[in-house]
Amino acid sequence: MPSDAELANQALTEESTLRFPSFSSSDAITLGLSIRKRFRASSRHGKGKGIVICIETIGGHTLFACTVGDLGAGMGDVSLDSWHCVKGMIKVVNRTGHSSFYVEKGMAAIGKTPETLGIPYPEFRCNGGGELYTHL
Repeated sequence: MPSDAELANQALTEESTLRFPSFSSSDAITLGLSIRKRFRASSRHGKGKGIVICIETIGGHTLFACTVGDLGAGMGDVSLDSWHCVKGMIKVVNRTGHSSFYVEKGMAAIGKTPETLGIPYPEFRCNGGGELYTHL
């Protein structure tokens, strides 16, 4: 299993190489619907898991947002808190310029906490996630 440092380095490499040459609101809708469709066809969805998809500009304008799965406490994998968690991960991206996955693994690799880096929980969420970081 890769170490936190190896995962952080891999995420940093992917952030710098996997870039959209351009990105429009139409692209956001196409990407969001594609992610939604792929997730609905996945075994995770078949097992009752859910996902929250939110695509925003760096300025905070929502271009696409949806949930897949049952919404509500105790009813499914997606809860009302899921949106709060996603917003916290987006705040990490806006503050650091990196995905919350990279920040989480990078902090673990050097033995730091979110508080020592000025991104305290629960306002900021450094708990993985699959968010993409790109300048729009």
